[in-house]
Amino acid sequence: MPALGLTPGYSHLAEVRGGRTVYLSGQIAVDAQGEVVGPGDFTTQARQVFENLRLALAEVGRTFDHVVKLTLFLTDMADLPQLRAVRDEFIDLAQPPASSAVQVAGLVRPELLVEVEAIAAAP
Repeated sequence: MPALGLTPGYSHLAEVRGGRTVYLSGQIAVDAQGEVVGPGDFTTQARQVFENLRLALAEVGRTFDHVVKLTLFLTDMADLPQLRAVRDEFIDLAQPPASSAVQVAGLVRPELLVEVEAIAAAP
């Protein structure tokens, strides 16, 4: 379904018919050793978050092409344009997933600026 409205990279809905659905927990900007990547650097953290999502999707044989829903959690909504720019490096802008953005007071670790969870579906 084409995106409603004029916001690039945004869909009001995504429909899943049959297939397998995978729910990905919120991913944060940590590396394989659990160390925070890019303290104080929103764009670096956002890229690490989406890379972690990519790795999690790969574990179940999926890619960002299978993502039907993203939920974005930011500690500062002023960073949303940067987050969208990074997200757009990973998703198909012609058929973007449904998404929500939420400003939060804080995340699991105080130095984290962004967290993203996803739902993926595939036949």
